[in-house]
Amino acid sequence: MPLTKVTRNYQITIPAEIRKALGIKEGEYLAVELRGDEIVIKRARKKWKTFRLGRKLTAEELERISGEAMEEEMSWEP
Repeated sequence: MPLTKVTRNYQITIPAEIRKALGIKEGEYLAVELRGDEIVIKRARKKWKTFRLGRKLTAEELERISGEAMEEEMSWEP
């Protein structure tokens, strides 16, 4: 079983063999969960909020879209 060390800033490095086996790339999101006395880390599948380009949006539409995105971000769970 590979080991990793907790740094001064409480960060860890996922061992290369595990990153390669799971295909984890830089910038991806991972979900972290506590199960009893275990820490479980798994890949998170996050859907990004998008909207159609090619037309002008009103200030009200932009405000509504950004508000919805913020609410979604705050309530997001993997």
